[in-house]
Formats: sequence, structure tokens, C-alpha cells
Amino acid sequence: MSHVAEHTTDTARYAKCVEVSKRIRWDTDRDVIRGRGFDFGKKFLPDGLSKVGQLPFALSPAEQRLFSQVQGRTYANMFALVERFISAKVLEISRHHWLGDQVALEALVRLTDEELKHQEMFRRLETMMAPGMPAGYRFWPQPDDVAQAVLGASTWAVLALVCDIELFSQAHYRSSIEPETQIDPLWKDVFLFHWKEESQHAILDEMEWLRENDKLDAAERDRAVDELIGLVAAVDGICQLQAKADAGYFVQAAAQTAGRSFDGEQQQAIHRTMLAAYRWQYILSGVQDPRFLEVLGSMIDAAQGARIQAALAPIAAPH
Repeated sequence: MSHVAEHTTDTARYAKCVEVSKRIRWDTDRDVIRGRGFDFGKKFLPDGLSKVGQLPFALSPAEQRLFSQVQGRTYANMFALVERFISAKVLEISRHHWLGDQVALEALVRLTDEELKHQEMFRRLETMMAPGMPAGYRFWPQPDDVAQAVLGASTWAVLALVCDIELFSQAHYRSSIEPETQIDPLWKDVFLFHWKEESQHAILDEMEWLRENDKLDAAERDRAVDELIGLVAAVDGICQLQAKADAGYFVQAAAQTAGRSFDGEQQQAIHRTMLAAYRWQYILSGVQDPRFLEVLGSMIDAAQGARIQAALAPIAAPH
């Protein structure tokens, strides 16, 4: 049984997303930043996401705070990165509604507008964080280059990745950021307001992914599964690149600010922990999300699922 009619004409779900978008609409300066700066005496990313507890040796409170702030800075930059290709893809697929369901079109245009707002906010956060942290940090992936590479894949594969990202952003906020009371209040508010809009985006991404799935035949879907595996590998490449850079920066910054030096074995452990944290944050927490597994599972067969699991196995394995 085809889902085409159902997913093409479900105006009520699109309308609900429009209604919520209007109701929760926020402004970066008025509602989020509110004239504040970051408190560098507090952590940014919660321990449950930073994986600092996995280090085989102890860090001082100041070093734990720095570890959290390094990862928190990258976390904001990563969202700015992924929202570059998300907004471009959603703008592209909105054309399917140009001369059809205008409510669906409005929902996707609003999503694009909100993602552009998020990008601008995260770029501003980088300029706000930089003066309060030791020199030497660098975010290596280039958003336009990454977006161009991602958008070269099929729409099905890109929407699968986008749905994964939207869902893990929800999961991170609900399970780790929202309940944390010791992190910087401005950093926490950024992700509160981000979560409010992303919760609608996840619904729209899922609807559009299902619509796209209904257009494919078995051979096209099989190729799209391989493209999704390729995109996950590309994200892992970004995780590896940035984890190496951030581990080196943390070691350098800890020496500058606290006079702490780490031996070679400890430096390797810092790098392993950063990489495990980034793989969890940007890949595994999304692909293990129950909703993602349910939607993906409704589209693929057992052999395709096994291919995806085999590709994920080295990423999930402890190192």
C-alpha cells in the first residue's frame, strides 16, 4: 500500500507545525542572549554528553570545566555547520509544494527561515566564546564545503541524515541539557530555544522523508541506503578531524591556564574520549533513537539494515 496520498495531503500536520512555529517564535537578542555573556566559571556541555567521566585519570574542576567548554564550543559550531545543508535541502524540496499544498509550503519556508536564524545565532556564539577562552581553538570543517558534499547525495539519504540530526538534538536537550543545573545559563538557554523550534522540524523532516521514500523503487532505495552509509562515514570523518584538533587544543589550553601537563598516554586517552564523545553526540545518539529506528525500519529490508549496522559497528566499538 502506497503512502503517497497520505503524506502528500496531510495538511493538518503541516498546519499544526505552522501554528506552533508562530506561537513559539523567538528572537535571538530579545529572548535568548538578553544582553548576557558566557560565564566561563561554569561548564557548557553536560558531562553526559562530553564523556569526561570516561577518562582513565582525574581532571581538576577547572580542567573538567575547560573540557566541557571546548566541546560546547564545537557543539555550537557543529549545529551551525549542519544547518547550512539542512536549510538548503528543505528550500530545495519545498518546490514540490509550490503549486500544491500552500500550508505545507509555509511550514517548510518557516523551517528554512528558522534554520537560517539558528545559523546566525551559532556564528555569533563563536564570536562571544572566543575572547573568554585560550587562543588556539579552530573549527576545521568548512560549512559550505560540507554542505556541497552532503547535497550531492540523493534526497532520501540527505533527509535520513537530517531526520537523524533533528532527533538527536531533541534527545540531547531532554536527557542531558535540560536537567543539568550547573552549566552556564546562557549556553543552556541557547539550546532551550533551539529545541523549541527543532521539535517541529523533526516532524516536518520525517514527513518529507516518508514522501520521498514513496517515490523510490527498490533499486533506487537500495542505492540510497548506500549513500546514507556514505554520509555517516563523512560525518565520522568530521568527528575524527575535530576530535583530534580539540584534544590538542585542550592539552595546550590546560598547560596555559593551569600549568597541567599530560604525558603521551594521557594525551591519547583525551583524544579517544573526545572522539567517543563526538561519535556519540553526532552519530550514535541519533541512529539509536527509537523514532529514527522506527521510521527507517519501515522503509528498508533486513539486508539493508544489516549493511547499515555493519557500517556503524566500527564507529560504536570502544577504542
